[in-house]
Amino acid sequence: MGSTKQNTISKEVSISGKGLHTGVEVTITFKPAPEDFGFKFQRIDIEGQPIIEANVSKVKGTSRGTVLQEGDLSISTIEHVMAALIGSDIDNVLMELNGPEAPILDGSATPFMKLLKTAGLQAQEAEREYFEIKKKIVYRNEETGSEIIAYPDDDFSVDVMISYDSAVLHNQYATFNSSTNFETEIAPCRTFVFVRELETLLKNNLVKGGDVDNAIVIMDQPMSNDELNRIADLFNQKHIEVNNIGILNNLTLHFDNECARHKLLDVIGDVALIGKRIKGRIVAKKPGHGPNTEFAKLLQKEYLKGISETSPPDYDPNQIPLYDVNQIKKMLPHRNPFLLLDKVLGKGEDFIIGVKNVTMNEPFFVGHFPEEPVMPGVLIIEAMAQCGGVFVISSQPADGDYSTYFMTMDNIKFRKKVVPGDTLIFRLKLIGPIRRGIANMRATAFVGDTVVCEGEFMAIIAKTK
Repeated sequence: MGSTKQNTISKEVSISGKGLHTGVEVTITFKPAPEDFGFKFQRIDIEGQPIIEANVSKVKGTSRGTVLQEGDLSISTIEHVMAALIGSDIDNVLMELNGPEAPILDGSATPFMKLLKTAGLQAQEAEREYFEIKKKIVYRNEETGSEIIAYPDDDFSVDVMISYDSAVLHNQYATFNSSTNFETEIAPCRTFVFVRELETLLKNNLVKGGDVDNAIVIMDQPMSNDELNRIADLFNQKHIEVNNIGILNNLTLHFDNECARHKLLDVIGDVALIGKRIKGRIVAKKPGHGPNTEFAKLLQKEYLKGISETSPPDYDPNQIPLYDVNQIKKMLPHRNPFLLLDKVLGKGEDFIIGVKNVTMNEPFFVGHFPEEPVMPGVLIIEAMAQCGGVFVISSQPADGDYSTYFMTMDNIKFRKKVVPGDTLIFRLKLIGPIRRGIANMRATAFVGDTVVCEGEFMAIIAKTK
């Protein structure tokens, strides 16, 4: 899970099996996909072969599995597939299914991981995008006792705690971090169910494909052999036995805490539906597909808020800038008192984040205005334009000197006055690709959480030497 570049698979691969809840035999085929494609499912058994994105916004059901739905199109029990993709370090893949549910196979992620391993990884050029947890994010359900919290961290980790009112399965804990081997320590862990739940699940049109080969079945209440055999007959299974730890059919656990590890696998698979890799620590108490996906919706909302043009960029005054004022002076011709950009915090393929600290010593406050110092709006625009100039110039080949010149300014709006003591944070984003030396950018200036100015600029890039 340590790559910084995106990956797809080298060739298409397929696997078949029955769905846990539908009992329908289905084949899933994994196909290579281009950069930034993400994870998508395609129902090739439906007219038009519709595609649905593996995204938490498409989640429409979480009863004993995660269900994606858009209109009449649905794909269910996708969590083990999603976990296997993350565990295999894959970012882009198309998954074709000829049925409504991913196959359950042995109830773990291992068959999918083994299959994907045979496909091989294909490195791609695009950088992998991460959602970096910047603050504590909490999901809590007081009624069920479920609680999932995300904390800031430099790496991705998950801690899971489960608790059942059961003599066989009570408190268990599992953890995943950068030193954990997902393939051997998490992927093999199978789904589990209590015998006392089986008949009710079947009556609710679930677990039609369930058997003792694709789940850990736990008996934690006394039952007669006749009752056990009756339940086995409901599922068309052979008559079952109980070993001394309450696991049916003398099944051997892979780990003492296999149930907690499987819940951790589900958390990873469900949280992958935000569409971005995570840098942060997740601590989950009594997770399940419902809590997992509700928590994922909170994460996605926070991520989208962070990239929204109306949401302020994160600003840490202790952060080492990408460019300090001396580096900026090497790119821009402006000098005191007209250099209005103090530092650049970060830059991506289509955006830049800059800072201007506004102090009472600014020369324009002498006359604007002596009794009520207010930063002139035209200078806020100039500061934003200088930030955009750094973006454009730093993106040019190192074969000469470049300058940028305004062509147009549109839709300029001033939302709030800027005064001494304010820190202006600029976000400029390309509206489209730079073509023929012309850059179009949308600029937003913030003080704290408030937008103080915004507008659109068009500039031409000229080589000066």
